[in-house]
Amino acid sequence: MTKPAAREPLRRNSRSNRARILATARQELGRNPDVTLEELARAAGVVRRTLFGHFPGRPALLEALTEEASETLKEALVRGARPEEPAERALAYFVLSIWPVGDRYRMLLGLARRDLGAERVTEVLAPAREAATAILERGQRDGVFHSHLPPAVLSAGLEAMTVALLEDVNTGALEDDGTRTAVATLIAAGVPEKRASAVVEEVAAVFPPEEPAADA
Repeated sequence: MTKPAAREPLRRNSRSNRARILATARQELGRNPDVTLEELARAAGVVRRTLFGHFPGRPALLEALTEEASETLKEALVRGARPEEPAERALAYFVLSIWPVGDRYRMLLGLARRDLGAERVTEVLAPAREAATAILERGQRDGVFHSHLPPAVLSAGLEAMTVALLEDVNTGALEDDGTRTAVATLIAAGVPEKRASAVVEEVAAVFPPEEPAADA
């Protein structure tokens, strides 16, 4: 019988392989959404059997990436939550906190909709949508944001704009660390351009965009 001490290096190696496969998948799927699992195994430096031992098929791999994205997004929302701040600053904190997550997982939305279904994507994005809607509702109530659209509808429009800007980053049409998108978001919500730029500059100075934790 294998002793626990002997099993621990195997478990560490297994965790390391899994993390490397997921990190490679994020990169390679961003370059080629139709990359095969065999190609991913080679890129990750593992044999085919190792990859399939962790992820028996493409849906399993995408589900693991989706779960990883979901947890990372939740952590970012906690980090960026500023209920005590005025709504315009709270919205800037929100955008700057989630931008690195969107940048890291921007390839995932389309793939998850295609392979896992729209309901799974909705489940992942629900916490961010609820947080954004709450900030917009507060800002409308305080007269900071325009009110000709309901908060949930305005939130959906801002989300679509953010996804479009992430795609522009993906294609190289835009370079952004999140601050340009934060300014655009505030302007779209009804904050005058100069004020939006000043708010984002103030917030970014004390809360710079933060990359998700490095892979193990």
